[in-house]
Amino acid sequence: MKKGFRYAIYATVIFLLASCSSTKYVPDGAYLLDEVRIQTDNKEIKPSSLSVYVRQNPNSKWFSLIKTQLYVYNWSGRDSTRWINRTLRRLGDAPVIYSETETGRTSEEMTKAVQNMGYMGAMVEPVRQVRKKKMKLTYKVTAGKPYKVRTLKYDIRDSKIEEYLQQDSASTLLSEGMYFDVNTLDSERQRITSHLLQNGYYKFNKDYISYTADTVRNTYLVDLTLHLSPYRLPNEEKTQNHRQYTINKVNFITDYNVLESSALSSVEVNDSLHYRGFPIYYKDKLYLRPKVLTNNLRITPGSLFNEQDVQRTYSNFGRLQALKYTNIRFFETQQGDSAKLNAYVLLTKSKHQSISFEVEGTNSAGDLGAAASVAFQHRNLFKGSEAFMIKLRGAYEAVSGLQGSGAHNQNYTELGAETTINFPRFMFPFLSNDFKRRIRATTEFGLQYSYQMRPEFTRIVASAGWSYKWGVQRQRSQHRIDLLDINYLYMPWIDPTFKENYLEKDENYILQYNYDDRLIVRTGYSYTYNSTGQALMNNAVMGNSYTIRVNFESAGNLLYAVAKMGRMKKNDNGEYTLLSIPFAQYLKGDFDFAKNIVIDNRNSLAFHFGAGIAVPYGNATIIPFEKRYFSGGANSVRGWSVRDLGPGSFPGDDNFLNQSGDIKLDMSIEYRTRLFWKFRGAVFVDAGNIWTLRDYKDQPGGKFKFNEFYKQIAVAYGLGLRMDLDFFVLRFDGGMKAINPVYKKGKDRYPVFHPDFGRDFAFHFAVGYPF
Repeated sequence: MKKGFRYAIYATVIFLLASCSSTKYVPDGAYLLDEVRIQTDNKEIKPSSLSVYVRQNPNSKWFSLIKTQLYVYNWSGRDSTRWINRTLRRLGDAPVIYSETETGRTSEEMTKAVQNMGYMGAMVEPVRQVRKKKMKLTYKVTAGKPYKVRTLKYDIRDSKIEEYLQQDSASTLLSEGMYFDVNTLDSERQRITSHLLQNGYYKFNKDYISYTADTVRNTYLVDLTLHLSPYRLPNEEKTQNHRQYTINKVNFITDYNVLESSALSSVEVNDSLHYRGFPIYYKDKLYLRPKVLTNNLRITPGSLFNEQDVQRTYSNFGRLQALKYTNIRFFETQQGDSAKLNAYVLLTKSKHQSISFEVEGTNSAGDLGAAASVAFQHRNLFKGSEAFMIKLRGAYEAVSGLQGSGAHNQNYTELGAETTINFPRFMFPFLSNDFKRRIRATTEFGLQYSYQMRPEFTRIVASAGWSYKWGVQRQRSQHRIDLLDINYLYMPWIDPTFKENYLEKDENYILQYNYDDRLIVRTGYSYTYNSTGQALMNNAVMGNSYTIRVNFESAGNLLYAVAKMGRMKKNDNGEYTLLSIPFAQYLKGDFDFAKNIVIDNRNSLAFHFGAGIAVPYGNATIIPFEKRYFSGGANSVRGWSVRDLGPGSFPGDDNFLNQSGDIKLDMSIEYRTRLFWKFRGAVFVDAGNIWTLRDYKDQPGGKFKFNEFYKQIAVAYGLGLRMDLDFFVLRFDGGMKAINPVYKKGKDRYPVFHPDFGRDFAFHFAVGYPF
């Protein structure tokens, strides 16, 4: 620990020395842009909203504190032919030299932005503070008095469009008395355009909408008029009312290759059919059933053109794994005085069959092993874009430190198989076709089988599932219903020595329960909301975002009701059985919230809160092992190893099953920063623990009590290094215990003040961010 403290002092001295030479490469007569601030005299104008207009920012800081990369650059020598100097400059950032030109452009753009908010007399003044060769720059924003809309008028000479706008007047963003905000005016143009695109105006765009603003002399009032320009034919001076288009015909072309040519005339088709009035053109063989095409179509012949229907059609066909691309094109056709559109849905076929191989290394509590799998996938099994997958897996692991077993074979072997079939529709009887079309759910059926051979026992785990999932609101919300999930645990053999010395020695009920045959028949619902939708998450560039997850499940209720009504007999443990197999019964609920706050383009602050409770009842007094909570590890309180914390103040007894619980609480705050290249850094503080609902003799101190639980919350702190490779993130976290709930008082309870690296440190390697 003394060595670590000494190294920390050395690092601090190095950074201080580097800071003294931060202007090493600043030319004479120039200045290092050291700091940029924005000050406003109006609380309604937030500096954060104007920061995007700053053309020149100072060198970035790690954790918003240290300009590390500038210091790395300054460590380089002036001889650029030496590799060490070139390397340091490549890893570091060159000093940002103050530019008067960029300051002038920033002032102009910032002034315009504030004026667009309605403060027409706004001014932005750059204030410079120079000390030696460093400059601190402050943009002082004087907003002045805002202009407000006194009167609002509409100049619309198209009676049909005027009628549409009157019907939708409650949604308008404009009103008398509002600030003369140019951004709001532009949003209203876009809102009107979107509304008209949903009502047949195929060629309409927001450039047809303009404004006239007359200021009233010697006041801060504006008379605002919204104008609608008539439609003008290309290369003609004559104007006319905007045309309202009706869908005429919808055609499908299923073998369109977007990479070869964009012209429809070059598409190779040699056959066609008509299904419910829809022409379908294809080459050689139609690979999708006609009903699949029409069920996913939202563009209806005879109806007005609607841009939302077009986007829904794109979304529906995008869910079909049998397709690679979807394009929709419209061609105008005139029939008398009516304007009509012929639609062509152009589909590009994906590769339907594939085989994949996967090899992985495993590490289970220090026991090393390897696993391999082979999977076959068919993305169009029954010509309805049904995705079928079958996977075979094998694993081997050398087991060490095994106690209580007389077995000579100290290895773990697993052989498994799983298969799923995914239908891109809501498959359930008694539901109307309209409901199924409105909720674009995916139905999945799955089977899994695993044969596990350990030195102390042999276990078979089999499961079957029937579930639905769907998304709404541009995929921000995700729903999943596990209608039926059956899990069967069968223990065909247990080593007699292990059973005598480990399971029966201390009459540990938790151990015995989880080594018995067990049946779990559950249903569940989960909901996830992500404010970024399908956008890729990148903490360095994305705006503020948050995620909410809620999960609820229950098991055994129907079986328990049948057993009660049928007056079935109980086994020796007082449990009802199905085919001599006891079944679990419980309720479980989880809540998880995570929020990311962007500070600047290199730094962000992330919060996380998670809680869960599982209640056994009826036919069970313990939650099955797979459904119990564990604490510690890479995604929990990182000062403890995985499954090494709790429950409550229980110190543990080298048996991870005893360090499990029915209640879980997790809280974290993490400051994230971009270091260099693909590397990211983090400083974090975690808190949490698990508890049991009952007072088990094998888990003393583990029961949840309202007047004590807050004293049993463990706290950890630490540093993290992450390598962001875009497709996935490699994470290395080192956590130190800060408050240890095992001890009620004394220095051992607060290792943050008396740290011991060997006792309090835990290292974690994981893939992906913790939250």
